[in-house]
Amino acid sequence: MSGEAIPFPDLNADCTKCAALCCAAYPFDADEYFAISKPVDTPCPNLSDSCFDCTIHADLKKRGFGGCITYSCAGAGQRVTQELFDGETWRDDPDLLTHMTYALRVLRPIHEALLLLQEAERLPIPNSAKTQTRALMAALCPDAPTSVHDFEEPEVQEALAEVPAYLQSLAPFV
Repeated sequence: MSGEAIPFPDLNADCTKCAALCCAAYPFDADEYFAISKPVDTPCPNLSDSCFDCTIHADLKKRGFGGCITYSCAGAGQRVTQELFDGETWRDDPDLLTHMTYALRVLRPIHEALLLLQEAERLPIPNSAKTQTRALMAALCPDAPTSVHDFEEPEVQEALAEVPAYLQSLAPFV
């Protein structure tokens, strides 16, 4: 595996290539992070009716939406929109909403794990640990995925489940 390039997705969020999936996928309760309650798979009422822009983006904190400021999909939103749904959006086809938001909820933890593993690889860890890091990263990146089901395969989900304990095992090296 060493020396072989792992085909990584872009792990930087690019909202311009997404369909505001985070604004629909996740529920929130009115609390210190969100001014309103919103159910799962429901577009936020602050989304523009004509596009995927937030109508209060410039004033999120002042309007009580600090949770939106701290959120990052780690690039999962644009990957779902552009790769798994070929640029189609739930605004174009409302039947896609629950499929796209489900895919975001599956891919986001994988993208977050990949970010953490990338950071782990930069640590002064033994080569055996670097090899294990690369193996986990490779397992989280299925070859030529075409649907969310590729990320639900046992080998991907098992690798995802291994990441927290593996990262904790690196503590003696940092």
